[in-house]
Amino acid sequence: MAKGNLFVVTAPSGAGKTTLVAALLAADSHVQLSVSFTTRQPRAGEVDGKDYHFVERAEFERMIAAGELLEFAEVYGNYYGTSQVWINQVMENGRDILLEIDWQGAQQVRRLFPAAIGIFILPPCIDTLENRLRGRGKDSEEVIARRMAVAKEEVNHVDEFDFVIVNEHIDDAVRDIVAVVRAQRLTLVRQSSRHTALISSLKG
Repeated sequence: MAKGNLFVVTAPSGAGKTTLVAALLAADSHVQLSVSFTTRQPRAGEVDGKDYHFVERAEFERMIAAGELLEFAEVYGNYYGTSQVWINQVMENGRDILLEIDWQGAQQVRRLFPAAIGIFILPPCIDTLENRLRGRGKDSEEVIARRMAVAKEEVNHVDEFDFVIVNEHIDDAVRDIVAVVRAQRLTLVRQSSRHTALISSLKG
């Protein structure tokens, strides 16, 4: 059985990453979203094991010390991380995995999984990004300013990724991310592993 692909999706806050990922998962049942571990408190409506695995800080630090995490980062005082054991098991079963993580996490993933496919989501312009953040109606001016500064820093790492999708029109962006995922399954390496007997017989 061919191993699954590992997709890493990164974007500045407000670029529409969550919407695109949800659309991809709805369109392609072969892709499985990795559920991160976090030390932050659940927000209203969030479900443990579905949105995040919520753990105490001491447990997260134990996981770090034990080398159980593929990547982790501390953001605004809370830890976020991905289970390396779970990733390996799912990929060995031939399923594709998608990680929604920041550029720092993406760098950590590439060190352990050089074949990971990086996808960076961009807004069509900086004004659109700011308008989307304001449109949420839940952040203060100080938080918005901080997120905009972080966004500019994140975009500086766009050249570390394999694919770039500009999310101007959501329908086009969804088609783009679905196309990237499906194209990766059709590479010679993947198809040779998946259809060894067929290719050999046709060659003969």
